[in-house]
Amino acid sequence: MSTKDWGLALLVVFAWGINFVIIRFGLEELPPLLLGALRFALVAFPAVFFVKRPTIPLRLLLSYGITISFGQFALLFLAMHNGMPAGLASLVLQSQMLFTLIFARFLLNERWQLQQFLAIGVAGAGLALLASQTSADQMTFVGFILTIAAASCWGMGNIINRKIAQLGKINLMSLIVWSGLLPIIPFTVASYWFEGPELIVSSLAQASVQSFAVVLYLAAIATLFGYGSWAYLMRHYPASQVAPLTMLVPVVGLLTAWIVLDETLSMIQGAGIALIMAGLMINTFGSRIIKQLKALSTA
Repeated sequence: MSTKDWGLALLVVFAWGINFVIIRFGLEELPPLLLGALRFALVAFPAVFFVKRPTIPLRLLLSYGITISFGQFALLFLAMHNGMPAGLASLVLQSQMLFTLIFARFLLNERWQLQQFLAIGVAGAGLALLASQTSADQMTFVGFILTIAAASCWGMGNIINRKIAQLGKINLMSLIVWSGLLPIIPFTVASYWFEGPELIVSSLAQASVQSFAVVLYLAAIATLFGYGSWAYLMRHYPASQVAPLTMLVPVVGLLTAWIVLDETLSMIQGAGIALIMAGLMINTFGSRIIKQLKALSTA
């Protein structure tokens, strides 16, 4: 990977890592479902008038938009609104890896290899350890469960993305923009139903520059720049070289939350984090390590 592209990759990781602190700032002035509606409205407009719809079946586009765009972020925003710390959210959301493996096993009939069994066991133990540490003043149980649910939506979206990839080369920016158009209506309807028109109007009327900056960041930087740049990297370099960099996202998220929001962790939470990160590493590098060990044993 060239020096320029290494820099681009690290910029994306940093943008996605601090994204969780940015969401926290947004939730200070905007209710979660309204924040989601505004984010994807800015993702889709005006870009949808200049970007052609991706050449995939409508059912796949709808499924991708509902899982990745609406389900994941509606649940994540609600989780953080209901007591999920920004730093821990950045980590627990990575449990999407577990759900992707589980869904791939039962929906795509993919067989698990040894490192995937180990990854699920180790990361699952870490999540259980974190779940045991929920409390009203640090991480609520509701916030934790909603984040897990958000991760499951991301995992299902990954399965749908695999089906889309089987159709051939797809313009990812087109997929991002058009899948961003789909969740605007469910976000808006849910906000009207659950948050109420009075809260929507008052939140918009009282929104400061902070709210506008948050929505702009979530749409332009975290979504369009982040996913667009990642698509460029994945096209030009092997996935084995690019994909592991996502493990740095929760590292940036946890550090940023500590520095900016003064979020702290208990010893047991730290142990849970270590287990989850170990599970992610086993899933990413496990097959490579097993092959090297076999090669050494036969040498």
